[in-house]
Amino acid sequence: MVLCVLARNSAITVALDATPLTLSSGGLLRYTAELSRALAENFPEDRFLLVSDQPFRMPEHAPSNLTRGRPPRNLLERRWWLWGLSRQPADVFHGTDFAVPYLPVRPSVLSLHDLSPWLEPGWHHAAARVRLRTPFLIGLGLATIILTDSEAVRRQAIERFRIHPHRIVAVPLAAPSHFQPVRTPPARPYFLFVGTLEPRKNLPMLLAAWREVRKQHAVDLALAGRRRADFPALPPEPGLELLGEVPDEDLPALYSGALASVYPSLYEGFALPVLEAMQCGAAVIASRDPAITEVAAGAALQLEARDSRAWFEALTAAATRPAWLDAWREKALARAREFSWARTARLTREVYEQARRQW
Repeated sequence: MVLCVLARNSAITVALDATPLTLSSGGLLRYTAELSRALAENFPEDRFLLVSDQPFRMPEHAPSNLTRGRPPRNLLERRWWLWGLSRQPADVFHGTDFAVPYLPVRPSVLSLHDLSPWLEPGWHHAAARVRLRTPFLIGLGLATIILTDSEAVRRQAIERFRIHPHRIVAVPLAAPSHFQPVRTPPARPYFLFVGTLEPRKNLPMLLAAWREVRKQHAVDLALAGRRRADFPALPPEPGLELLGEVPDEDLPALYSGALASVYPSLYEGFALPVLEAMQCGAAVIASRDPAITEVAAGAALQLEARDSRAWFEALTAAATRPAWLDAWREKALARAREFSWARTARLTREVYEQARRQW
């Protein structure tokens, strides 16, 4: 028995799906880059391979034990979910983007970040493959362990996909360590939204509430993030700043300078921008989504996502009551200290061991 325990706790090689690293921004990119780097930093005796059938950028400052896996050699292996991964010299495979290999040749962990592809078809214009594939992989047991970013999504997944509780684990995410308060007063006051511009984020409601506030108070609204193809282009208007994709190094100052970080999303699996804003000392106004409630834990003002009147009143209060905002900033900083990528990496490494035991 002692020998068995020692074997399970020995160094391992983990292959992680690097396909999210082909994206230019967004939560999947952030998750894959930050997790793989934190795993390598906190478990130097292990090897971590990033694998994909597409060209991708390695995470910056990657430790020496975080490397590229073997690329596909031919057209057949480019269909890598079925063939190419059998060549990867790994003890565990981690599907960071809703999928694991169809051939169960080793233990696997499937990240199920949220249930948005199945809740509302209009939220995703190109998710047909995920809608069909992921329930198949879960139902046939091809994923040894399912990993969610919050207990809220874990409960939702158990109910929707009839997953045995022993097969699904929640591990919270974190904000990058360099996201810290920046004390540089902005040129003019603004509210800030950070995230992909897509239907699920409920931006038309936010825009309508902000326009009413702007009739009385000179406060801008800055939207930072790439616009997805299924989100209509926004025409120019006074006070609306469309920043596009903002480099990571510029986000802390942007969060810190905002009157409030606003996040009216209709549904989330974790909502990293909420935690990023809190770690930068920003006051956060967000929707009452269960995952956001789990992350904020009372350190953000939360409103019903579709209640435009409540959002108008909250934005008005943020524009006129500085002391009220300061109290929310203090709560945000205290709550953010409870998260770190090192903790996320440790908990995820435990999930890999659990997958090996259950294999």
